[in-house]
Amino acid sequence: MIRVLLVDDQPLIRSGFRALLDLEDDIQVVAEAADGEQGLALAREHLPDIALIDIQMPVVDGIEATRRIAADPALAGVHVVILTNYGMDEYVFNALRAGAAGFLVKDILPEDFLHAVRVAARGDALLAPSITRRLIDRYVTQPLPAGLDRGLEGVTAREREAVALVAQGLSNDQIAERMVISPMTAKTHINRAMIKLHARDRAQLVVLAYESGLVTPRNR
Repeated sequence: MIRVLLVDDQPLIRSGFRALLDLEDDIQVVAEAADGEQGLALAREHLPDIALIDIQMPVVDGIEATRRIAADPALAGVHVVILTNYGMDEYVFNALRAGAAGFLVKDILPEDFLHAVRVAARGDALLAPSITRRLIDRYVTQPLPAGLDRGLEGVTAREREAVALVAQGLSNDQIAERMVISPMTAKTHINRAMIKLHARDRAQLVVLAYESGLVTPRNR
């Protein structure tokens, strides 16, 4: 059973998502919150698998709530998925940097929404859906900030290759096919890169890959 916490200051949005989730046999909404502070308290109380958190909320916003969840060892099993009204919301990348596993636009199709919840519950970043791919595509066209400490000495060539494919939104099976290795070996490469780069999950791995220069921004 996938346990979900809904955090949004709009009751109509919460009720809509809840109605959709409650129809699924493998998903249970364990609590709802109207702001980030209440959401944090409920996350600590219920320890959900997924916290669906709106970006713009009173008291404590979604980015700060995400940062606090990611920093709390007791909430290590909680995967934050950010909810936003805009596919290119300027705050989304900051939320990924803060520790979110991905983000969803609120007008997402129901079947895509349910798939995303299940993907996040498995511990995978929401990098495959087209909305997240657009975010990454927008970011990687920007130049890297100067003066970054790359700190990539311990990352092997094969691990770098695997991370580059993760940044394209590929699954472990797809990465394995590209690299001509087994899915387990692909997962091992990715996990080792995450450890070396101190990434919480695949989403942060992609953020760090671009920020550190491990993956080169694309040119148009």
